[in-house]
Amino acid sequence: MTHLDPRSMIAMAGFMSAIMAVVLLFMRRYYPPSIRGVGAWAVAPLLWLASTVLFSARHFIPEWLSLVLANQLLMLGTVTYYMGTRSFLGQPPAWRLWNWVMAGTALMVITFTYWMPDYTLRVGCFSVVMGVLYAAQLRFMLRHGGRNFPVRLVEVVLALHMVVLATRVVSILTGQAGADLMEPSLFQTLYIGAYALTVLMLSIGAVLLATDRLRTELEHLATHDSLTQTLNRRALLQRCEEELERAQRYGNGPAIMMLDLDNFKAVNDTRGHQHGDAVLVYFADRVRQVLRRADRLGRYGGEEFMVLLPGADGAAARSVAQRIHDALATGHPLDCRVSIGVTTWQGPGETLDAMLSRADAAMYRAKELGRNQTVEA
Repeated sequence: MTHLDPRSMIAMAGFMSAIMAVVLLFMRRYYPPSIRGVGAWAVAPLLWLASTVLFSARHFIPEWLSLVLANQLLMLGTVTYYMGTRSFLGQPPAWRLWNWVMAGTALMVITFTYWMPDYTLRVGCFSVVMGVLYAAQLRFMLRHGGRNFPVRLVEVVLALHMVVLATRVVSILTGQAGADLMEPSLFQTLYIGAYALTVLMLSIGAVLLATDRLRTELEHLATHDSLTQTLNRRALLQRCEEELERAQRYGNGPAIMMLDLDNFKAVNDTRGHQHGDAVLVYFADRVRQVLRRADRLGRYGGEEFMVLLPGADGAAARSVAQRIHDALATGHPLDCRVSIGVTTWQGPGETLDAMLSRADAAMYRAKELGRNQTVEA
């Protein structure tokens, strides 16, 4: 293991960086712009690639290229990856702080390369700075990243590479760091091999994070109305069927409400469809605010909506309906009125078609009685 050629290992890291950069660039081109951070994730491997090219040319090109610029590109790539992660998770990039850190690191590398040449001090300080950078990203992901597998993968990779960097610092303190990056030794092999693996795994983590987000967005599009962001009819009816199956097992069924905006056609005809769309969005937002956590709101069709109230009896359903009426009577320019039909689960023989029919009939009864009210069936 101690005889592995460092240049070959650095070249391997560069090759993997190039491959992952191509993959991420294609993802950036074809993935929706709502998935942020992919562009930065694609640039990071390109910077790592440029860094490995310069590192592998050590002793063949000037030191300001093979040491100063190579180290800065390595750090810039890691910071860029971190900024991509922040964007992906909905947080603003923090370039200002890390620009100062990179400037200070560049000054440190120049100092220990030209003014006070010292390989161990240069490597030790740079390893500490990189460890701090990894720690900052790990802390950020632990706070904002969630618990899915791609996030955990990136967190584990960051943590493991921090251990490698700490080991490298220990090797320096114990006098086992060697005298040159290209020196074939156990610690150099460990560090360069870990770097190559980290480059690959961080890029794979970025691919998995973006793919998981795409899957989530596609699932959302498949189950939600694009205008109001409520459940669409198919998804809502599926939730109703699941709730009725649960009721068959536990004997505590749901209530269903059918809601139809009063005189909505006149709104479209007199104010235009854009205003009508704004009314629908406002209506959905106001209704969501008064529903319980377990309740589900969906767009049944046009200006007609449905609410599933798991485990609700008639009194609870009427209370929710009254809260909806009150929420829509606030004097807002987009305020609207709604007729509501309510029905509750009638027992083990109940079917969804029967409940929908009763709720629909009750809603039309509310319109016949003068609109803007609730009728229970």
